[in-house]
Amino acid sequence: MKVNKSISIPHLGRVEGHGGIDIDIENGEVIRVNLDIYEGSRFYEMLVIGKYYYEVPSIISRVCAICSVGHTLTSQMAVESAAGIQITRKTELLRGLLLHGELIESHSLHLSALVLPDLLGYDGVLSMAKDYPKEVSIALGLKKLGNSIQELIGGRAIHPINALVGGFGKIPSKNDLLELKTKLEKGLNDALVISDLFKTIKISDYPESPTIFSALEPKDSTRYSFIGDYIITSLGEKFTKEEFRKICHEGVVKHSHAKQSLYSGKPFMTGALARINLNGENLLQGKAKEVQEKLLPKLPSENILHNNLAQMIEIIHSIERSMLLIDLLIEEGLEQEEIPKYEVRAGKGVGAIEVPRGTLYHYYELDDEGKIIDADIVTPTAQNLANCEKDLKVSVGKLINEPKDYLEFKLEMVVRAYDPCISCAVHLVTLK
Repeated sequence: MKVNKSISIPHLGRVEGHGGIDIDIENGEVIRVNLDIYEGSRFYEMLVIGKYYYEVPSIISRVCAICSVGHTLTSQMAVESAAGIQITRKTELLRGLLLHGELIESHSLHLSALVLPDLLGYDGVLSMAKDYPKEVSIALGLKKLGNSIQELIGGRAIHPINALVGGFGKIPSKNDLLELKTKLEKGLNDALVISDLFKTIKISDYPESPTIFSALEPKDSTRYSFIGDYIITSLGEKFTKEEFRKICHEGVVKHSHAKQSLYSGKPFMTGALARINLNGENLLQGKAKEVQEKLLPKLPSENILHNNLAQMIEIIHSIERSMLLIDLLIEEGLEQEEIPKYEVRAGKGVGAIEVPRGTLYHYYELDDEGKIIDADIVTPTAQNLANCEKDLKVSVGKLINEPKDYLEFKLEMVVRAYDPCISCAVHLVTLK
């Protein structure tokens, strides 16, 4: 019997922002899959036009509290590139530590409050906590650990004020860093407990399908990293970060306030799974490598539900790397540095960082007064939306005969696996 039905999920639960799913099936064939994004538009690219370069990072960080560090640092890197500003090694180390703090916080919150309830059969983290009090407590403690890093390095838990174009306003003390390292050592043991829980869970493969992946190639070719000057893909192609538009062909779709991106006319995925697929097997080290071999022994994976396992691996990596960064900072010396002096000039610059949800790109053009005259910001979620619709269509095709409630739940799991940041994704470049 040929199936004819429509599926409408007007509100996606447990994601950041507001979205829904609409699907039409005729004669057993999936003819329409729309991931509707009806979050109100952010006009942040227009808001920064006419602003001085040093004002931009703090404005952009307000796009979303979850992603505020990523937006701040990527914005600063783009401005520095445009103005020809060179940063010191100490600034580079501090930025790395700050970025890891955001990732630990974001991944921990997503996995504990949004993903594990799905995988373990609960309607939310509160009901799950009755049976898994230790694991929920640990996961929320890891989120707090990420916040602690951001508070120490960035000046507060969200919307950092200590990170500046060219450097940092205040360098943390040795005692504060060593105290943080002690917390990280405990956090590593705690994170391994959560990874053991994930090891016991069977992950379904219903969304699995051929997927193109994109991520930054680590700047240091010897280790797993979230900073790089080149973009690599699972098709074997490589581009400079300044060529990001060759990867992200943005277009408007009628059913969404957010744009969608295609690469060579096809959807693609960026994020933790893309990073692990492209860089993890050869570059992960320490406990993170051990956890990868337990959770994702066969790489690459084309199952989006494995993105959550990749996030777990990255939490371990970020904790280990943060401890090493503290050692390197102490070795470097913690004397306060002056912000490098530079002459403002006209120019163009691109910043690119791997943030929790994928590769984030910022492009700015400055006039000779240091004011922004053009801006383009491409967020990971905006890049992932087309691929998410592809995964939803594949999932519907495999689960088409399942009861409606069951199918809707499985589709929501697909969207949540991406950890979408809908607020970041919704923006317009031009106003008419």
